[in-house]
Amino acid sequence: MTEETAREQILAAAEGLYYRKGYAAVGMDELRAASGVSLRRLYSLFPAKTDIVKAVLDRKHAEWESGLTDAVAGAGADPRDRLLAVYGYLEDWFCADDFRGCAFINAFGELGGTNPEVAEIVRAHKASFQAYMADLVVDAGAPASLAAQLSILAEGAQSTAAISGDSRVAAQARAAADVLISAAVTAPAL
Repeated sequence: MTEETAREQILAAAEGLYYRKGYAAVGMDELRAASGVSLRRLYSLFPAKTDIVKAVLDRKHAEWESGLTDAVAGAGADPRDRLLAVYGYLEDWFCADDFRGCAFINAFGELGGTNPEVAEIVRAHKASFQAYMADLVVDAGAPASLAAQLSILAEGAQSTAAISGDSRVAAQARAAADVLISAAVTAPAL
């Protein structure tokens, strides 16, 4: 088994276990068993559990950005449709059988208070999303303040859907976003 194959097996197993059970609940022995990689090899690739958590979050960030970008691009050229496509992406995600909420919110809730590295990764991920929303808002010709509002709405939808188990939260968030966008785009400049 190559180093890259072993690394991939470890990260895939860790991602699944962390998402289902939580970051703190999964030990290295369980991860070894799920990945099929020896404990010695696991530690040679990831000397500490935090190293695995960081690598999993890096993967989740890339997955999130790719999926979101594809969904927005698929919405066409209309800036309003592109903004609302964010909530369509959330709805698809919330409808997945294995949806357990945002991996970053989960990581911050479990580890953010005790692990500054994890907290910084989560903050950077969330800042990246807000910057992406800001670009979409600029393209729509809306005031910059709309980006923070739409981001908060999306973040709240993620938490609410995870807790309630109700994927309809995304449609409700989309409807609220539509109202916010309409108000922002039609509001007279001050």
